[in-house]
Amino acid sequence: MSESGDDRHAQFTVSTDDRLSVLEITDEVERALPEDAAGTATVFVTHTTAAIAVNEAEPRLLSDFESALETLVPDSGWKHDELDGNADSHVRAMFVGPSATVPVRDGSLAIGTWQSVLFVECDGPRTRTVQVHW
Repeated sequence: MSESGDDRHAQFTVSTDDRLSVLEITDEVERALPEDAAGTATVFVTHTTAAIAVNEAEPRLLSDFESALETLVPDSGWKHDELDGNADSHVRAMFVGPSATVPVRDGSLAIGTWQSVLFVECDGPRTRTVQVHW
């Protein structure tokens, strides 16, 4: 993890093993926050084929979410595939979005009992950078 000066920013990397996967990153986000952080934190992924979401990290639900993305956005048949063959990854990431804003209290995420911060890989396996701003 690295922190950038006074701009209240940190970042960490996430490595994935599959083309489409959803990983819980709640602990990594909390570790990025200083002990006195309060207000909101924005979790942002700096890639066009990855995304951030907040939801329950129950393994069957994460598998269902991966299946839903595959069903909603087929792997092939896209115009962008003529360029680099990963249009499905871009479209899936656009549906989810590159960031989530989460309340912070006393250096911890103020999320619900069943809520987690999720990293959504749409074009793996890769190593990605996630930024946290507070």
